[in-house]
Amino acid sequence: MSTSSRKAVWSARMFHWMGKIMVNKLNSLPGPDDIYREVLPNGITVLARSNFNSPSVVIAGYFDAGALFDPDEKLGLAEYTVAALMRGTQERTFDEIYNALESVGASLGFNTGVHRSGFHGRSLAEDLPLLFDLLSEALTAPIFPKAEMEKLRAQLLTGLAIRAEDTGDMASMAFDQILFKDHPYSRPEDGYPETIQSIKRYDLVKFHREHYGPRGMVIAVVGAVKPEDAVRQVKRALGGWHVQDQKAAPDMPPLKILKKTVSRHHRIKGKSQSDLVIGTHGPMRRDPEFMPASIGNNILGQFGMMGRIGDVVREKSGLAYYAYSSLNAGLGPGSWEVSAGVSPQNVKKASGLIVDELKRFVQEGVTPDELADTRANFIGRLPLSLESNGGVASALLNIERHNLGLDYYWRYADLVNEVTAETVLSAARKFIDPDKLVIAFAGP
Repeated sequence: MSTSSRKAVWSARMFHWMGKIMVNKLNSLPGPDDIYREVLPNGITVLARSNFNSPSVVIAGYFDAGALFDPDEKLGLAEYTVAALMRGTQERTFDEIYNALESVGASLGFNTGVHRSGFHGRSLAEDLPLLFDLLSEALTAPIFPKAEMEKLRAQLLTGLAIRAEDTGDMASMAFDQILFKDHPYSRPEDGYPETIQSIKRYDLVKFHREHYGPRGMVIAVVGAVKPEDAVRQVKRALGGWHVQDQKAAPDMPPLKILKKTVSRHHRIKGKSQSDLVIGTHGPMRRDPEFMPASIGNNILGQFGMMGRIGDVVREKSGLAYYAYSSLNAGLGPGSWEVSAGVSPQNVKKASGLIVDELKRFVQEGVTPDELADTRANFIGRLPLSLESNGGVASALLNIERHNLGLDYYWRYADLVNEVTAETVLSAARKFIDPDKLVIAFAGP
């Protein structure tokens, strides 16, 4: 057999072998047969999936206490509160909480979003009761010790000082302030120095009392634990938590649609780089245009060397240190934006190239080859994102948050393959008007 024939046979065998691996991975995606879902009497939804190939367990979840509830004059209150949860509880001091975690190699942390706050923890299976004990104490019985609150305030203010000198952060803030004018999405979740300074311990206690509770809480448990044992742990730790007057999220005002292109330059002296963000409104996660827009965005500024945007602005023109596009879709209206880091003297030229590429995108759409490559990329990377317990936990929360159905990941390949060049173009034209964009940049 010739060398070329051997190579052909080897390639065919490898292709067949890799295909079998991909089929096996797709067949093992989480679905109705191995995702257990139960709603507890107090309103907590539990999602559980076993994985005994790993000795560890991941818990992740969210609850309705996000920055939407922040008064304008105390912006950052939700983040301040969630950051304070593990600074001391009725059962343990700050040091005791972290010593308990470190003694068993476990982790537990909290975060804040616009609509909701969340948590993520990991431990060995035998230490899961301790992890749930600490989660329960932090959620239900924080004491907000004054000395720790002042230390935390100093840390938050330091973070804001760093943000003020970060050209990427400030360009993104300016972009949001224009795109979501007079809307809660225009506000930074971490607040401003003056709003953080105005927050008192009483504000933290009041925010926790009014907004923390089991209603709307979702907890995913994934790893070396049976679903019934996972639910039992949640019931033991949080099943008795009841809050009668837990406040509902406020209604959001309608978006103000852009009528023309609006530009803003946020000046930061002494910087050698400018960061720019160009974009417009995008779909919500539950919108029918989400998948076509996601496929289109991947072609526009993600796939390979950051798609068409990266190719034109960075590779061919050499104008950017980085350039890519992103689609930010959630519970409310999203954004479709292009971000780039450039030399200050190249801001105008790079902006022009990006706008030109957006024009081409909505005029010409995508090619059959681009569409085929991106479909394959979307389907092929899904199993990789679900290889870890943390990845599966995030996937389960995604299903619940957006009401996608327990069979969503079984249907995922079909949803991707249903996207056509026509639906991508339709989604692009619905959201992107090259004559009505926000152009925000920060730098000298």
